[in-house]
Amino acid sequence: MLPKSLIKDVLGRALSSGGDFAEIFVEDKISNSLSMIDGKMEKIVSGRDFGVGIRIFKGFRCIYVYCNDSSRNALLECAEKAASALGQMNNDLSINLTERINPNIHPVLYVPSSVENSRKIKVIKTAYDAAKSYSEEITQVLVNYIDWDQKVLIANSEGLLTEDRRIRTRLAIRSVASNGVENQTGAEGPGAAKGYEIFETVDPEYYGKEASRTAVTMLHARNCPAGPMTVAIENGFGGVIFHEACGHSLEATAVAKGNSVFAGKLGLKIASDKVTAIDDGTEPGQWGSLNIDDEGTPTRKNILIENGILKGYMIDMLNGRRMGMASTGSGRRQSYRYAPTSRMTNTYIAPGEDSNEDIIASISEGLYAKKMGGGSVNTVTGEFNFAVAEGYLIKNGVIQEPVRGASLIGKGADILMKIDMVGKDLACGQGMCGSVSGSIPTNVGQPLIRVSEITVGGR
Repeated sequence: MLPKSLIKDVLGRALSSGGDFAEIFVEDKISNSLSMIDGKMEKIVSGRDFGVGIRIFKGFRCIYVYCNDSSRNALLECAEKAASALGQMNNDLSINLTERINPNIHPVLYVPSSVENSRKIKVIKTAYDAAKSYSEEITQVLVNYIDWDQKVLIANSEGLLTEDRRIRTRLAIRSVASNGVENQTGAEGPGAAKGYEIFETVDPEYYGKEASRTAVTMLHARNCPAGPMTVAIENGFGGVIFHEACGHSLEATAVAKGNSVFAGKLGLKIASDKVTAIDDGTEPGQWGSLNIDDEGTPTRKNILIENGILKGYMIDMLNGRRMGMASTGSGRRQSYRYAPTSRMTNTYIAPGEDSNEDIIASISEGLYAKKMGGGSVNTVTGEFNFAVAEGYLIKNGVIQEPVRGASLIGKGADILMKIDMVGKDLACGQGMCGSVSGSIPTNVGQPLIRVSEITVGGR
């Protein structure tokens, strides 16, 4: 993507004012987006994004600059400006680079550029027809198809030179049900680190129907009562609560500066014995997976919590310096416009030993959160508020009528201690996670879990 000689010169220029580490990140990304609203193709957009980011460390100080001009003069000037922010310019340093080839654990059969738009539109139309025909109460359906092909080159003053290619595909469906007075929505968004072959296992008809089923079900649901309850949270996207309320607090971005309730608690009990939590960027083909992170470190399986004991954090290079700990392959960024920091990949609560039937049967009165929606969280305190996209009351161990307007309110650290049953059926859901290094694809997941008590907001 760039000549090796130019990379060496740029890194040398970046260190000319006394920095102790320099890095260059090159990105070439092609993306496609297709949208259908109310049965009509609204847009077919393709774009290409190219740029170079240069980062310098001096102790705990970090300077980051970027440009989309890859000419020699532009890159040397960019490196010089970054270096000058750290001190007086001296002579450029000589850098030796050793190229490293990474094993590709996420092979792709059909690269997006090899697939005609007509085939992608066929997938969109299948999902749309299934969603729209589900019920006469479905008044609007929006279907988005996205894919991208990202190539990156990463080199640094420690001698690393490596490249990676990331291909992802996702289908997003949003259905609106209406009775003429009020509306309710349902959404599905399956995605993977795959090409068009994702649709060998992802059925667009099923997900179209499922989005509409949720919308119609919630249209006819009554308002949820409020108060402390025992709650069963379904597998898959239910893992968003752990991701937001606990996962972000286990990233070195927060931990290194003491902005986490879990800072300084390695080896201590922070959750119930039932809870084992993992972040694993190596899972083949998963939405949040990578061969290497955006600092060039191979991804790995990181045990965060094991049987309730805090075992590790997700660490990037800069915050690893601050913590005196090595990177865990967790440095991620949206694009060359962002400096990387510690972020999640595929984060989930591991399967337990409880059956789904026993979990539901154990609840005399409570809430079954079948699908979770969006919410907000304070990463410093772990306080969260998440909407339940599809919920049902449980009485005497039996799931009963649907309820809407429910939300789950609490603190991540408290909830971890109150998870007293964990099912066996792990599933994951896909999302885009936003933080200081931009928006990145992440998986969330869990089996069905029981929280002994949590505040349920209602109407």
